[in-house]
Amino acid sequence: MSIRINPDPSPDLLAAIALNRQAQNTALQQISTGRQVNQLSDNPAASAEVVLNHVQSNQDDQFLRNISSLQSQGQSIDSTLSSAVQAMTQAISLGVEGANGTVSDSNRQAIALQLTGIRDQVLGIANQTYQGNYVFSGTATSTQPFVLDSTQPDGVKYNGNTNVNSIEISAGQSIPVNLPGSQIFTNPSGDILGALNGLIAALQNNSGIVAANTNLDQAFTQLTTQRVFFGNTLQQWQSSQTLLNSDKVQLAQQENSLVGVDLAKSITNLEQASTATNAILSATNQILSTLNLLNYLK
Repeated sequence: MSIRINPDPSPDLLAAIALNRQAQNTALQQISTGRQVNQLSDNPAASAEVVLNHVQSNQDDQFLRNISSLQSQGQSIDSTLSSAVQAMTQAISLGVEGANGTVSDSNRQAIALQLTGIRDQVLGIANQTYQGNYVFSGTATSTQPFVLDSTQPDGVKYNGNTNVNSIEISAGQSIPVNLPGSQIFTNPSGDILGALNGLIAALQNNSGIVAANTNLDQAFTQLTTQRVFFGNTLQQWQSSQTLLNSDKVQLAQQENSLVGVDLAKSITNLEQASTATNAILSATNQILSTLNLLNYLK
């Protein structure tokens, strides 16, 4: 009986070693990246879904950046309008005081002077800037919106426009981010600056003070109504941020389910491939020793 030994086992051994080396490299890559799909050929269907996942996630990031870029401005405007509300509250109190029939002419003039200071304060608020842009000029952000102008019926001229800026907060959904100053400070339904100018003139002339106070009350109501817009906008931004961040978490979980690696399994695969490689190398050495012995015996 003769023993038949493959005279050249090298190709089979090299192929087996290469196969196990590939398995080792795959396991190592999965362990290091935490992903079982690291290239298209690993799983074409999962790779295609991951691409769509990344597109959606990038869109969410853009919407979050859009919101974040305007949040500070919105908070600044809301705070500024709060100051306007406080100034108007003080003006209403002074108007009531000035309407008292027992107030002397000199006291009325003093009250009118105080109201002039409040009017100038509100005018400054109406001309507020944020990062160098006027926030109450509509979309004409480089133009100062309000100037005192005695030729105008209410004593103020608006130089902005009535347009609004919008921001996209989700796919297909945009919301306005500002109101034109004419809608807030010189609204025909409640003209803040005009009402202040009217009350100042009424006190200076001691005529029409009651009617001027009525206009001021109406303007104050209009101001608080308009301010609600910015409060609602901030809340909507915050809600959108919450939804977008939640969507990003879901997308991350979905991606992990598509391409995430079972770490314990990958470690086991690495160990098995390493063991198999070592076994093949050991068998190779034995075969080479046997071949050398046979060659020696010939």
